[in-house]
Amino acid sequence: MELAIMWDWLAFAVRWLHVITAIAWIGSSFYFIALDLGLRKAPDLPEGAHGEEWQVHGGGFYHIRKYLVAPATMPEHLTWFKWESYATWLSGFALLCVVYYASADLYLIDPNVLEMSRATAIAVSIASIALGWIIYDLLCKSPLGRSTTGLMLLLYLVLVAMAWGYTQVFTGRAAFLHLGVFTATIMSANVFMIIIPNQKKVVAALLAGKTPDPALGAQAKQRSLHNNYLTLPVIFLMLSNHYPLAFATPWNWAIASLVFLMGVSIRHFFNTMHAGKGKPWWTWLVTAALFAAIVWLSMQPAPGADPAELAEARPSPRQARFIDDPHFEAVRDTVLSRCSMCHAREPLWEGIAAAPKGVLLETDTDIAAHAREIALQAGFTHAMPPANITYVEPEERARLVAWYESATR
Repeated sequence: MELAIMWDWLAFAVRWLHVITAIAWIGSSFYFIALDLGLRKAPDLPEGAHGEEWQVHGGGFYHIRKYLVAPATMPEHLTWFKWESYATWLSGFALLCVVYYASADLYLIDPNVLEMSRATAIAVSIASIALGWIIYDLLCKSPLGRSTTGLMLLLYLVLVAMAWGYTQVFTGRAAFLHLGVFTATIMSANVFMIIIPNQKKVVAALLAGKTPDPALGAQAKQRSLHNNYLTLPVIFLMLSNHYPLAFATPWNWAIASLVFLMGVSIRHFFNTMHAGKGKPWWTWLVTAALFAAIVWLSMQPAPGADPAELAEARPSPRQARFIDDPHFEAVRDTVLSRCSMCHAREPLWEGIAAAPKGVLLETDTDIAAHAREIALQAGFTHAMPPANITYVEPEERARLVAWYESATR
């Protein structure tokens, strides 16, 4: 039990770090996009300057100028914005390892979707993430990359294909998470592989007394624009693991596809406003319509599916240990009487439309698959059920812990 507790704290710590670094990265990204769009021409701009902006914050005034390529001379102090991106990706991948790779049988693999070993699932995960960047980078560098709109449409089709593909391989929860990682990897690789290296080439050229290549800045700006439009969908996908109505539905891939369109409509409003070109309020109507479509899709069954039918998957060797444990019969009675009214394929508790976090506790395999979570949430702690609304007795909680410890010895 101590190992499970320590592992949960490790996941919490890494998740906290990931959220902190993501806030820093997204904040700086949004700030610079708004700054870039809000630049104004001025008669006293120095040679090479594209525009300037005056800002006020924290009781002080800031005067900022942008050079499309570079200033005539290199300043003594230059601040680089890159570590936020790197730290976000590294902490995110660490979280993927701690939660999804370490518990692949629970969070990554769904035998009802595709039977595969842990090693295969992890290999598919890593390969798909790497492949995403390769495909994206090749598209950007191809002749298609010269058309901003055409490239964006093609990239959207790639994301839709990946959304569908992931749902054919992993659990719904893992599919959404991987689509987020797939997209975030493209964004972070843009910074690591294109934006920062191009900026370093510009700096090196200045120090050597040469004229920097304007194409380097144009390429970096294109990648930065892509990052700007992908940010909001990534946040949605990362938060989705708390909302099974998004990921645990037959149309989850279509929902993910619509989320990317919502990200575009929202960012279009703010980008247009920051550029001083008005406020296109119609984008919010489009966003609301897309969200309404998502809600509607979440309620649609799969063609020919019987939602009342329970699928008793064959237990894995690890799950079999929990089912064969002497404590299991009593534990099953506790779980079915105290937990399954909410954690069901068709929840009976009023106001619960889908099992919280997609956790199902109706069959022996369901219960065995979530043994650690049951012991942590309802045994070692009193987190579940909320406010002990189904009156789990102290001896029942102790039995849950004893069952987990017995089966993991």
